[in-house]
Amino acid sequence: MADFGPENGAVPSRSPETPAVYEVPKKLKKNKFAFGCAMLASLTSILLGYDFGVMSGAIMFIQDDLRISDVRIEILVGVLNLYCLVGAIAAGKVADWIGRRYTLVLANVIIFVGSLLMGFSVNYAFLMVGRFVAGIGVGFAIMSAVLYNAEISPASSRGFLTSFPEVCINVGILLGYVSNYGFSKLPLILGWRLMLGIGAIPSAFLVFAVLAMPESPRWLVMQGRLEEAKIVLEKTLDTKEEAQLRLNDIKEAAGIPQDCTGDAVVPNRSHGKGVWRELFLHPTPSVKHVVICAVGIHFFQQSSGVDAVVLYSPRIFEKAGITSSNDKLLATVAVGFVKTIFILVATFFLDKVGRRALLLFSVGGMVASLSALGFSLTIINHSETKIPWAIALCITMVLAFVAFFAVGMGPVTGVYISEIFPLRLRALGVSMGVAVNRVTSGVIAMTFISLYEAITIGGAFFLFAGIAAVGWVFFYVCLPETRGKTLEETEKLFGKLVSWREVTKKMKEANANGTTNGQIPLENK
Repeated sequence: MADFGPENGAVPSRSPETPAVYEVPKKLKKNKFAFGCAMLASLTSILLGYDFGVMSGAIMFIQDDLRISDVRIEILVGVLNLYCLVGAIAAGKVADWIGRRYTLVLANVIIFVGSLLMGFSVNYAFLMVGRFVAGIGVGFAIMSAVLYNAEISPASSRGFLTSFPEVCINVGILLGYVSNYGFSKLPLILGWRLMLGIGAIPSAFLVFAVLAMPESPRWLVMQGRLEEAKIVLEKTLDTKEEAQLRLNDIKEAAGIPQDCTGDAVVPNRSHGKGVWRELFLHPTPSVKHVVICAVGIHFFQQSSGVDAVVLYSPRIFEKAGITSSNDKLLATVAVGFVKTIFILVATFFLDKVGRRALLLFSVGGMVASLSALGFSLTIINHSETKIPWAIALCITMVLAFVAFFAVGMGPVTGVYISEIFPLRLRALGVSMGVAVNRVTSGVIAMTFISLYEAITIGGAFFLFAGIAAVGWVFFYVCLPETRGKTLEETEKLFGKLVSWREVTKKMKEANANGTTNGQIPLENK
């Protein structure tokens, strides 16, 4: 419903005689309380990024210390994503049961235990047990952080705030790369264990810090705790009037009568019962459109090969002709630095440019950089001598690829999926999307070495470029814009998979016909 709702912090006003309208303020102000809550919730995501980043370098030392094969390395690196699948699916139900905040607490407890187990590993089996525990916690963390931020954020800055988990993941990746470089100087038996075990420190802090956050107002409404929800909304939105209107919207979405104001009303809660049936077995056209978009955006995000670059960048640089372990780790730090810088840039454009435009620009750049990377690696692979320009092109294209990914595809995925599911389906819908994301990531991570040995490393990146090109077409055809809409309004955007533009056009026409004195009318459906 592009350009059809509250934009740039618009505050709705209603009266019995006139249609609902949105008054557009002159200047957007970020809510500091919502900002603080979103940032605190997102810090858990640093641990996911750290685990990915640190493992890319740690596997060099783990392989030397434990004397394991490339196949076992692939499994060690990629299996975390499959464990995340279990965690993400479980977290969807747990978040509906105990709330978003306590799900984040539980995530940090599990990650703390998993990090300690990995740090004290004495063999491959022990390390895999630690990896399993940490993976469950990471699955909880990804799902609950994105869900919480979407539900706590004002519509005008939801893209900015909901992208925080992705920002923190990239910060974690950079910290992991730096940890690789720093601890690589220690004795072999100690270095990689410290790289993995040090992740327990921030998780211990976050267990207590997360308790300072309020619960999601939408979850509170689903529990019938309307007064508490109203208090949280008044803190996270700009005015009490806006908070009351948002509360009314949430109550309507939850099926609660508008005249119910006290905490005595407890809506019918199934904690996930029937939700999977509504998502997959008997979906409405709107829900079917949402599910296709959610699965598609998560699949293409990971199948375009980003984890192959993040997790195996030292091997890619080795194939490019960099032989020194120290130089490979330094080049990998550069990858993390570029990825972090561009994800920060993206956060300031999500609510200005919009999700769709940023996504299409990002994926287009990824296709170009992956193609150039495949070309340079193919030239290097077929040459018996070093070709400086090809090596320089390879390194440049790796950096360009992570930059294009970070500026759109990375943050937009989490933001978009957290916006598009109806309230009753949101927790399990987001967890379903995360599950698809982690499975796809796990397949890429667990097969990349075997893939490039079968079709050459250049061929592998040509394959990723082709997949990304298909993804661009999918996004262009199927994904409507959601910028600036409340979560309740976003539900009205979906229902026509490839002809949603007609609905958007009609909405724009209605919007233009009803605009008076700087007010944007909101059609009631």
